[in-house]
Amino acid sequence: MTLFRLDASILPATSASRELGDLVESEWTAAHPDSPVMRRDLSADPVPATAWRDAVQGGFTPEADRTDAQREAMALARTFADELRGADALLFTVPLYNYGVSQHFKTWFDLAYTVPGIDPQGTDLRGKPATLVTVLGGNYDEGTPKEGWDHSTAWLRRVLEDVWGLDLRVVHRPFTLVGVNPALDAFAEPAAELKRSAESSAVRSGRELAELRGSSAA
Repeated sequence: MTLFRLDASILPATSASRELGDLVESEWTAAHPDSPVMRRDLSADPVPATAWRDAVQGGFTPEADRTDAQREAMALARTFADELRGADALLFTVPLYNYGVSQHFKTWFDLAYTVPGIDPQGTDLRGKPATLVTVLGGNYDEGTPKEGWDHSTAWLRRVLEDVWGLDLRVVHRPFTLVGVNPALDAFAEPAAELKRSAESSAVRSGRELAELRGSSAA
């Protein structure tokens, strides 16, 4: 059994999303100590910005006429698709950046989405257990002054849960910039509670991933 983990934070040394991902992964490995974890770090190894364009254009070009860039992009897309197909469970850690989706994750998704079976015509991933860890520097939940400014989480859920059909659970932590940005110092107490809640959710999600995979493999 294999866990595929994708990290999108550009600040790995201080990443709140990776910390929560570590909790999910720890529960998985505790239940499956001999199982590999396949990793893709989009900060250390970002997807070229032109790859999606080249893969799409290559798909409309006869094989003999494709450029080297198109062939390379299509091969990379197949690699991404094979990583997803080959794993028994999936873990994505994706922060909110500038009120929207991480460009690294979006580029990765777009490229994987060009591959048959992962594309709009059908998915090979339906029902696969997965966890999405998403963190936000501020708090954009219902009732907050900037309610609705989170333009990432809903999109992530849409493509992972509805488009790919993953059996998705979400770990969500707002206010990660409390203690970093002095303008947010007044929110230290609720931020600490939100952190504890997210950590509990991450542990629970990791256990569920392990149990679901173990149950379906039995």
